[in-house]
Amino acid sequence: MQENTSIIILAAGKGSRMRSTTAKVLHPISGKPMLYHIIKEAKKISDDITVVVAHQKEAVIAAIQAYFDDLRFVEQDSENFPGTGGALMNVKPLYEKVLVLNGDMPLITADTLQGFIKEDADIVMSIFDLNDPSGYGRVIICDGTVSYIVEHKDANEEELQTTTVNAGVYAFSKTILERFIPQLSNDNAQKEYYLTDIIALAKAHGATIAPLLVDEEHFKGVNSKKDLAAAEVIMQNRIKNHWMIQGVTMQLPETIYIEEGVVFEGECIVENNCRITQESTIVNSHIKAGSVVEASRLINSDCGPMAHLRPLSHIEDTHIGNFVETKKAKLTGVKAGHLSYIGDAEVGSGTNIGAGTITCNYDGKKKYKTTIGKNVFIGSDTQLVAPVTIEDDVMVAAGSTVTSGTVPSGNLVLSRTKMRLVKDFYYKFFGRK
Repeated sequence: MQENTSIIILAAGKGSRMRSTTAKVLHPISGKPMLYHIIKEAKKISDDITVVVAHQKEAVIAAIQAYFDDLRFVEQDSENFPGTGGALMNVKPLYEKVLVLNGDMPLITADTLQGFIKEDADIVMSIFDLNDPSGYGRVIICDGTVSYIVEHKDANEEELQTTTVNAGVYAFSKTILERFIPQLSNDNAQKEYYLTDIIALAKAHGATIAPLLVDEEHFKGVNSKKDLAAAEVIMQNRIKNHWMIQGVTMQLPETIYIEEGVVFEGECIVENNCRITQESTIVNSHIKAGSVVEASRLINSDCGPMAHLRPLSHIEDTHIGNFVETKKAKLTGVKAGHLSYIGDAEVGSGTNIGAGTITCNYDGKKKYKTTIGKNVFIGSDTQLVAPVTIEDDVMVAAGSTVTSGTVPSGNLVLSRTKMRLVKDFYYKFFGRK
């Protein structure tokens, strides 16, 4: 960690181009707010991080504090001092080197920020060259140093021909910020205080300003739902590449979705069209095609194809077959081959769950638990009406509805009605052909 570097993250904007009531920086990428990804990387290089907020500040602060508890939040006076320059007016960084990041750049990594820290200049600003620079501020470079920056809306025709653009990330000396932020003016088309105006002010006073060429992938801004989707693809590729390098087998990985926070251990296989979300943990397991795993643990087990492990499922040494759904269920050493719902349940080892079995866990007001012991055989098309306990070594006949509070060990449960044969009923009803 670079303990002599402060980081300021600008997260005050409305993000109107997102066309959403959700604050721009809270739009999720791979299961976490885009601002989360920036802070995660920032914490690798700094212990002094300030997040500047304004629009929906309460929601932004609450969402981020769910993940990080050691950040400083500063509210921008966006009514009187709008713009990126106004955002820094109340920020008090601890260290002389100050990195300024944008809250809509979720693809930045700690490694890509090292160049800003290592460069010896009063100001380091990120640039890249674009074939189509429309909408970006232009960077005018003379003799290898930055002369000035002009926003797209304020640029003249000659300046608009420049393809070198401002990537939006800077490193300033604290001294430069303290001297020139009070001198910023809003005399421009947008009537905003631009952080970029510090470049011209500082240069006029002899400051050294170094351009740093960066790649667009890491410094890509998210300004629309289209940008959000593009960033998602890049983030997903990073996550999946990481786990494949760690030994996870993925079949057709471009069809697989894995969220930030998912952990794989041991030798795992993930087939095509799978979705694994939240803080799921997969250990030495095989997830078959079309399955969904949400906030669950799958250990020495297999699930699918087309299985759904809903949150708080703990599946160990177990076979979960096709079209089986679990929720808040602990299964250890169990076989549930197909077409079953097991919710709010605990099932012991050696137990077989027949096709069409349902734990009826909700009465319209409350959820109730089903407990099934070891070596229990549940026949097909069984309804277990919770709360219910089935002790070890019990057989439940196919088609039964189990409503008893406790079924003692060694018993057979049989609750279906006796079958009747009505002679010649078909012919009476349809007639003979």
